Amino acid sequence: MSAELDALTVVNQLRDLAADPLNRRAIVEDQGCLPGLILFLDHPNPQVVYSALLAVRYLAECRANREKMKGELGMMLSLQNVMQKGTSPGETKLLASEIYEILQAAGKEEAEQAEAAAASCQRKAHFFLGSNNKRAKTVVLHIDGLDDPTRRSLCEEALLKIRGVISFTFQMAVKRCVVRIRSDLKAEALGTAINSTKVMTAQQVVKTDDGGELIVPFQEDSEVLVEENTDIPDYLPEEESPSEEQDKAVTRVGSITDGMGWLSTAANFLTRSFYW
Repeated sequence: MSAELDALTVVNQLRDLAADPLNRRAIVEDQGCLPGLILFLDHPNPQVVYSALLAVRYLAECRANREKMKGELGMMLSLQNVMQKGTSPGETKLLASEIYEILQAAGKEEAEQAEAAAASCQRKAHFFLGSNNKRAKTVVLHIDGLDDPTRRSLCEEALLKIRGVISFTFQMAVKRCVVRIRSDLKAEALGTAINSTKVMTAQQVVKTDDGGELIVPFQEDSEVLVEENTDIPDYLPEEESPSEEQDKAVTRVGSITDGMGWLSTAANFLTRSFYW
């Protein structure tokens, strides 16, 4: 079975689950589903993109989801890319535009609720990462020069050499890489490794207090000693693996009968497709 067929099967399952109003809150609260749908918005197969948009549209019908969806890293940017891409079919552009307008209005409609929520907890960007995992953190990089598969391979090689990198995924359409690292590893080490390729430079993407994004360059004198991996394991050590938090997320969603138990299969597919 081809990768594209696998992707279409996964996204269609997510779309069908999102079509049921009883599932929508749980899907958005899950740590893996929403970031996975955002990745599918940049997929080269137009059918995958359209199915992902339908799933996002279903999820946006639940008003309680909109603020979180709008704040999810890459959501608004990916919708804009679909709207502006010349190869996107007309129906796809219209659907992306409709979702964008719904989410854009969410901040105005629920400004008071958002302000109250911001006072009680700081919203963080997650990519398949449990918020209670204190041993790992997520760093989002914008990489100038990440233009083709060859450059991507160079970037992969550079990141795989760093001791403390747990996993990473690329968003080629927006030249970004989302990296999960151990909490004691400095983000500057990632920049140093990528800059060492001589054909790419990395900057860090951070969330602002108002939910926007800011691209921050690494200081020129901030190069740090990169501890290299001499023996890369096939699987993450258990203490560093995100699987425990993912299991919790799947269990929450899995309380919805039948279909939601399928999420573990989807998680395996997403991990196989977008990690390492």
